Amino acid sequence: MILGGIPYYLDMLRKDLPLTKNIDNLFFKENANLKTEYEFLFCSLFKDSKNYRKVVEALSEKKKGLSREEIKEATHIKEGGTLTEILSNLTQCDFIREYNAIGKEKRDSLFQLTDLFTLFYLNFVQNGSSQDENFWSNFAFTGDKNSWAGYSFEQVCFHHIKQIKSKLSILGVLSSIYSWSCKGFVDKDGAKWSGGQIDMLIDRNDEVINICEIKYSSDEYAITDAYEETLRNRASLFKKVTKTKKALQYTFITTYGLKQNKYSGMIQSEVTMDDLFQL
Repeated sequence: MILGGIPYYLDMLRKDLPLTKNIDNLFFKENANLKTEYEFLFCSLFKDSKNYRKVVEALSEKKKGLSREEIKEATHIKEGGTLTEILSNLTQCDFIREYNAIGKEKRDSLFQLTDLFTLFYLNFVQNGSSQDENFWSNFAFTGDKNSWAGYSFEQVCFHHIKQIKSKLSILGVLSSIYSWSCKGFVDKDGAKWSGGQIDMLIDRNDEVINICEIKYSSDEYAITDAYEETLRNRASLFKKVTKTKKALQYTFITTYGLKQNKYSGMIQSEVTMDDLFQL
């Protein structure tokens, strides 16, 4: 979630130090090895690195992603060949992903920043936190860290779709992977619907859709009464908006598994952090 699994970066970790101290040494202390890696990375990969950085920095501000038009407005990069080339190169280099919401046309596709190293750098290093040489040691258990960790864990999951499908025993089933969100609205009968979003959808050709909830937690994740109601309302909203006739199954993807209680029975399948790193 911090180093993106890059062997060159991982080799810099010292086994005799806790993770928090390692991250301070790599990013936040004076002359840290990775303190200027972000600028070096883009300059070495892309000729017009300034515009490439504009795009990823704009995307870092919007977790669900931006449309091509929104990227153009945020960066003031001209539409046409220049922006098309930048988005294509960033996608091919796995800095960003392009995805379509279920039921949407390709012209409505969104671009989302998915490179884990870049996400970490833009959240914590570039914003001036690097002035504190012990920043990560002092910051590691705050709410802002947890927010970043939740989103980064989602991106780890999107990098391991094959392993998720393998755990669900659907590796051979043709599937499309989506994220989904909907704003609140009033339907034609006057009923009010609250908005909602779904972290990951696995839309399968065998007439099933896995609604995947992705939760980063330091222990087993427990579904509460209120959260169970949220899940049921979200499924109803999804059916209402998409008009899907496919069967919906709830899948929880968590770090350490789902805590068994009276609400966990609604979940048909589980994937844990260990499953993500199986060959």
